[in-house]
Amino acid sequence: MSGIEVLIPMSDYGHDPTETAIPYTTFTDAGFTVHFATENGTIPACDRKMLEGITQKLLGATQEAINAYKHMAQTKEFTSPLSWSSDSFSLDSYDVVFLPGGHEKGVRQLIDSNIMHQHLVSYWKGVEKPGKKHVGAACHGVMVLSETLTAGNKSIIHDCDTMALLGVFEGAAYWSTRWALGDYYIKLTERGVRMSRRVLGRDWMIRKSSGNIMLGCSREFVVEDEKYNYISGRWPGDAQLLADRIVELVKKNTDN
Repeated sequence: MSGIEVLIPMSDYGHDPTETAIPYTTFTDAGFTVHFATENGTIPACDRKMLEGITQKLLGATQEAINAYKHMAQTKEFTSPLSWSSDSFSLDSYDVVFLPGGHEKGVRQLIDSNIMHQHLVSYWKGVEKPGKKHVGAACHGVMVLSETLTAGNKSIIHDCDTMALLGVFEGAAYWSTRWALGDYYIKLTERGVRMSRRVLGRDWMIRKSSGNIMLGCSREFVVEDEKYNYISGRWPGDAQLLADRIVELVKKNTDN
């Protein structure tokens, strides 16, 4: 499908390679044109811990995701990113904004960006159905949205069904890697829990289609909000399904 424009905003360093490269590959395979943006137009790099060494073998990207990342990292769009802090930058021309997550503390550059928050507040007006704008977010990418506040000091997703990385997942990763990585995993989760209660006004509920609370992480699982063209996932294992569902939603809305 030609004519669909996607933007993937990124921090300079630290995003998860699976949550970035698998959606990129899926979008381009669907015929979408994908662009990248960093704060000042710096070429981004994903978290090396997820790409190499013992951390890759234990918790990191699969070989398929690594290969996808290597290909993506050589593309013109990736090596010539836009600058989201530029006066000429706007999200208005994009059909999809996709927000990858990541555990490395560098991702806070995107999560905490007031400039990106302002762009998202404006863009979100077109995401409400039957609008033609779409937003996807994985893992800590959801925090970019939850930190984006309306004039009423509520997150733009305060009335959305949303997924995010469960604390039990990140807690398990923290304790299994603490000997080597220190607090690499835990800090963003602690902040995320405080954020969800402060901004969303409620604890996040992660559900299966049956309505039961889901504690395991073996299955792919994403949530599409009923009111907005917004789809979210928990972790790298959801990346393929998340990207597929976004493509389906875009095609559905384009055909209508």
